[in-house]
Amino acid sequence: MRVVTFNIHAGVDGWGRAFDATTVTRELGANLLFVQELWRGEEEDQVEALTAGNLQLVAHAALSNCERVTAAPGGRGWQSPLALLRGDEGLYFSEREPLSARRRQELDHAAGVQFGTWGVGLFSDYAVISQEVITLPQLRRDKSQRILVVARLRDGDHDFYALAIHGAHLSHGSLRQYRFVQRLIDDLEPLPKILAGDFNCWRPLLRCVLPRWRSGIRGRTWPAWFTHSQIDHVLLRGPWRITARRHFDGGSDHLGLVVDLDWN
Repeated sequence: MRVVTFNIHAGVDGWGRAFDATTVTRELGANLLFVQELWRGEEEDQVEALTAGNLQLVAHAALSNCERVTAAPGGRGWQSPLALLRGDEGLYFSEREPLSARRRQELDHAAGVQFGTWGVGLFSDYAVISQEVITLPQLRRDKSQRILVVARLRDGDHDFYALAIHGAHLSHGSLRQYRFVQRLIDDLEPLPKILAGDFNCWRPLLRCVLPRWRSGIRGRTWPAWFTHSQIDHVLLRGPWRITARRHFDGGSDHLGLVVDLDWN
């Protein structure tokens, strides 16, 4: 089983330049694919593109409306020198909160502005026994609604749970959401489980609120151009044997993770 998790930043890099996120992702040959910051718009539907191969959509949830920029910067000074440190460059969430004057000016001078939704998806080539999208408690400082995808899948004679998430930032109080997630998971049947995605949180802190999970891979994932933190994780519970694992740079502001598993 090849497990991949990748935050594709709606298909634009840290400067707001488009890259072919779906082709890069499909070529990884995943059997189980967790994708965060999926884009769905009139010009491009990344959910549809990812299911063009052998994968089927297990579940998708739009977390927010969004504007994205898909062209090269429109002139000197279009982006701040600190753009790559702030995150969300090339993406504008005016629905969450009013844009600052600088951000509004950037958007007004940008080329290739498109409108769509920004969300989370889970894809697989395994049989889907059941799936549910569970809304997590809303955090006051987080302008986006967060969800947990809970899917029961079947690999031959083995049933297991795949759980997909894109967590809020620590500064928004995400640890409270993760405690809620752990309670949900504890109520599931005692089957093997894979919990993966962009947690926006370091593993030592996650261990406090998500105990009894082991890391499928360790290593810095963000930001892709100068990684200093691992905030993307593949967490395992059950008789999984890890046969290979690696990071990859697919053009996003996050590195992606690939973990090959077998039944132990």
